[in-house]
Amino acid sequence: MSSQPIDGDHKPQQPVDVDSAVEADDDSAYEDNLASFTTSLNSGAIDYQYENGRRYHSFRSGSYPLPNDEAESDRLDIFHHAFNLVLNGALHLAPIGKQVQRVLDIGTGTGLWAIEMGDEYPSAEILGVDLSPIQPRMIPPNVKFEVDDAESPWTYSTPFDFIHSRYMVAAIEDWPGLIKRAFQHTKPGGWVEFQDLDINMYSDDDSFTDDLDLKKWNRLLIDGYRKLAREPCPGPMLEGWLKDAGFENVTHKKYKMPAGPWPKDKHYKEIGAYNLFQLLEGFEAFSLAPFTRKLGWTVPEVQVLLTGVKKDVQNPRVHSMFDLHVAYGRKPEQSQAS
Repeated sequence: MSSQPIDGDHKPQQPVDVDSAVEADDDSAYEDNLASFTTSLNSGAIDYQYENGRRYHSFRSGSYPLPNDEAESDRLDIFHHAFNLVLNGALHLAPIGKQVQRVLDIGTGTGLWAIEMGDEYPSAEILGVDLSPIQPRMIPPNVKFEVDDAESPWTYSTPFDFIHSRYMVAAIEDWPGLIKRAFQHTKPGGWVEFQDLDINMYSDDDSFTDDLDLKKWNRLLIDGYRKLAREPCPGPMLEGWLKDAGFENVTHKKYKMPAGPWPKDKHYKEIGAYNLFQLLEGFEAFSLAPFTRKLGWTVPEVQVLLTGVKKDVQNPRVHSMFDLHVAYGRKPEQSQAS
């Protein structure tokens, strides 16, 4: 692919591939929506746990190392917008067609993707599952949410036309197992799409140097997540996992996400601005569990490091970024699968 530097004012009409070089409510409303807002709550789903001043999920306690409090929900909504900018508003890249009927969103988070899918595909049933019931009450009538663990056995009796997952960094212990489970529950001819990150930060101009607190933190964060048995960089492996599970027509794309508004190109600058915002809001959320549970740090020590990290990521001379990977594939028709 030809190189397209981020040094002009052109806003791409299509998502910009990573190969491009980068240069420096009220009660009545609740009653009306109660049926569609199904969360399958059990006795522990909203009995949240608290650690280091942050709130965490209690359903399958400890399986997801990030908080689920209001501050984290706000960050996830910001990051949702950054994802939309990267893909120029596309909710998916898989060619699922307008006749899609059943859609599953794994790890739906605050539910914005599922809600927007419900608006775009009004004849489809959209199901979002997550460990935490943090989704809004006001949702389209064809959308519902359930509390569930995607790594537990799936009990769905009807297969899905489209299964989607996005931003499950440090959330999954057995990625190949999850994708094989998705294969089993996709109808023949149906599609899956996984959008996820490689959080190894880098720069194209050697400005992401070893002396930066940001680089030290990034290295430790990845180590900490892996010691928690949660893969922090699943993006580059998605294509292989889809092929290994049996999907065909697998397509893999990679996009750069600048960590700050330092690019010259307006499109990348906007992505970088939202990405920086969510990073500044999220550094503590990302760090507390892996640093204190597995790396032996105290909370004050983490906070001192994060002071330097925030300074580095806001330095316009540090052109750091990480990559978003999108992989999608089709389940073979029954005759081909057999």
